[in-house]
Parts: sequence; structure tokens; C-alpha cells
Amino acid sequence: MDIKQYVTDKAKKAKAASRILATISTEIKNNALFKMAKGLEAEAAKLISENRKDLVEAEKKGLSKAMIDRLTLNPDRIKAMADGLREVASLPDPVGEIIRMWRRPNGMQVGRMRVPIGLIGIIYESRPNVTADSAALCLKSGNGVLLRGGSEAVHSNAAIADVLNRAGAEAGIPDGAVSFIDNPDRACVMEMLKASHSVDLIIPGEVKV
Repeated sequence: MDIKQYVTDKAKKAKAASRILATISTEIKNNALFKMAKGLEAEAAKLISENRKDLVEAEKKGLSKAMIDRLTLNPDRIKAMADGLREVASLPDPVGEIIRMWRRPNGMQVGRMRVPIGLIGIIYESRPNVTADSAALCLKSGNGVLLRGGSEAVHSNAAIADVLNRAGAEAGIPDGAVSFIDNPDRACVMEMLKASHSVDLIIPGEVKV
């Protein structure tokens, strides 16, 4: 697989989706978040099955008990992820909020309005819940998101992202608005960092190259 092309294609698709997402109503975004929450709960068995693949690999690699605990998904943790999505849905929509107004000496009134950034790239450690949390916050604020989680949780994260994407599409969210880099190759991180043609902001929670 051509890593550069893979990441570039993902980023371009997510960027195109972010442009549409920026114009979507609060009602659609909130409905999507509620559907995503319901989707996570409905597919808990599948998520746990995919998570088990990561746990088996973690045990083979001799990862610490603390790390394995961070990786583990169970019904309670999946419910917590779903509840987190619902909490984000209940928050005020920041898009379009005017946070300051003032008048210039020439009489012109100007102000500051909150608007979406565009496509946000997030690189994070091996906590599967971060996939859902990050997607929810970006969606609520009208931003597309390109996610790259730790390789130790690749199966779990990919499964969560898939559920979020399918549920979001049912609610009218553009395909690709929540995108996940499911290739564990560390070169993907560098390609994300260089993808300034599409990614407007990178949040590097953890970078290993």
C-alpha cells in the first residue's frame, strides 16, 4: 500500500465532507450524535469482539496490565461512550455564536463569530473511547475529523469509527466527516502532519515516529 496516497485520499475525502458539515443544522448534528450513541450500544457485542483482537495482541506483546486495562472495552465503557455522545448533543451549538461586538471610530460595527475550522486531524494514544469523544466534539462544532489512534487499539478504533460513520450517514452527515486511519504503519502519522492541503489543524496527543 502506498502510505502517502492512502492518507492523502482519506484526508481529501474528509476535507470535502467537512465543507458540507460546516453548513449542517444543529438539529441534524444532534440527531446524528443520538443515532451514533444508539449505534454504539446496539453493536456492543461487535465492538467487544473487535476489541478482543487488540487485547490478544497486547498480551502477546507483553504490555502492562495498566495499558491492557486502558485498551479494554466492556458494556459499561461502551455505555459511557454513548452517554458522552448524548452529553455533547445536549451542549449549545457553538457555530454561529457571536462572542463579541464593538463599534469602530468610523461607526462601523464589527464582531467575532465562532465558525468551524474545517478538517481537524487528531493523533491519540490507545484509549478507544477517545475515538468517540473526538468525533463527537468535532461534529458538534461543524468540523470534519481525521483520526489516528494508537496501533495497539486499531481494531477497536476502526470498529467504533465504522459505527459512527454509518449512524451519522443515516442522520444526514456526509460520508467521510468522521474518518479513521486504520493502517497501523507509523508512516501514516508523518503523512498526516504533512497533509496541509487538506488538514487545517493537527492535535497531536501522542506522536511516535
